[in-house]
Amino acid sequence: MRASVCRKHLSAEGLLREARRVCATIPDAPGQAIALVDHLMSGLALFGLKYPSLLQFEHDRREATTRANLKALYGVERAPSDTRFRERLDEVDPRHLRALYKALFAQLQRGKGLAGFEYLDGHYLLSLDGTGYFSSQKVHCAQCAEKHHRNGTTTYYHQMLGAVLVHPDQAEVFPLAPEPILKPDGAKKNDCERNAAKRLLSDLRREHPHLKLIVVEDALASNAPHIRHLQGLDLRFILGAKQSDHTCLFDWVERTAQTTEVTLTDKQGMRHRFRYLNGAPLNDANFDLEVNFLEYWEHAPDGTVTHFAWVTDIPIDEHNLMTLMRGARARWKIENETFNTLKNQGYHFEHNFGHGNQHLATVLMHLMMLAFLIDQIQQRCCRLFQSAMTAARGKTRLWRKLRSRFDLCLIPDWETLYRSIIAPPQIALGHDTS
Repeated sequence: MRASVCRKHLSAEGLLREARRVCATIPDAPGQAIALVDHLMSGLALFGLKYPSLLQFEHDRREATTRANLKALYGVERAPSDTRFRERLDEVDPRHLRALYKALFAQLQRGKGLAGFEYLDGHYLLSLDGTGYFSSQKVHCAQCAEKHHRNGTTTYYHQMLGAVLVHPDQAEVFPLAPEPILKPDGAKKNDCERNAAKRLLSDLRREHPHLKLIVVEDALASNAPHIRHLQGLDLRFILGAKQSDHTCLFDWVERTAQTTEVTLTDKQGMRHRFRYLNGAPLNDANFDLEVNFLEYWEHAPDGTVTHFAWVTDIPIDEHNLMTLMRGARARWKIENETFNTLKNQGYHFEHNFGHGNQHLATVLMHLMMLAFLIDQIQQRCCRLFQSAMTAARGKTRLWRKLRSRFDLCLIPDWETLYRSIIAPPQIALGHDTS
């Protein structure tokens, strides 16, 4: 879907207004010279404008033009210094930022921005995967996970479990609130992705009790405790399965006479071979937990063969084989369209914007993900943003053009900023007539 008109509440102006409204409800310490909401909105500006570092943001903040534009476009009454910015955000409980994801997602739903994003029987595909967002051998805090090397050194790091709505036929992805994978206070062992998934999915179902979801994950997730947790939350699933981890399951499929095989060839000459079985036991230890098994081979015209296998709670038949396969493979969009975009298309995801002593690294991660969510909503729903991106010939060039105007010109609103990229004003240079 592409917007035929610019819907104000799904434009940068409307989304940032909603973000500021929610930020203003986050508890703030009394007697502060600069309100917490201005720190948080400055963080959204830092990542929304794709500053390469907090130092560069601080340098530009001192300019009157930048301060005026921060107020006009982000509602920042007073922009904090980089030192105070780090100190205040370090104290913010990251869980307070979950409300921002929920509010922006509600804007997307109310504006029918998810029309055409449903995939199977009104469900949305939710891809889960983990990634790191901080690593150092010197800087660390009590919540850092630790990796001890044979040479005696230690790497301190932070990771998160991301959760992103995806669709195999849509370019955009919509992140819901990620879950930090952090070592709990006083713990000696690192947190793990499995525990983070329990927290993430429980919070997600509490915040979105009626959202119909199909969770797609890799083979690490196809274990009995996780599947039972998904079932308890009324979440459908398509999970990767590896023969090395599911020997009993693959042996059962191999031995039974009820397995069905189907081969299809598409217009491009790609041959799709399926084998499936409904009602197979997950493993010996959980024989009562039945799953539906789907195995797939992709035979390319050049002779290359790619193999996948999944377990799901969705009944499989010859009519939904391609749909299930494409939905399962859409899981990669969390890596390709989310993490890789954040790392390689101007968001500077792997740059250390600050670590702090408590929550700074995690809060900054959330603010970057929220800036990314705002961009994705605009990319799907805002005609002005789409036209500006087309005129700029790509996202990285668009960010550069936005920043250059933000730094040099007084900008009254986002529409003016985008239109200056869509139809740049002609500037006549003077001629030396001497």
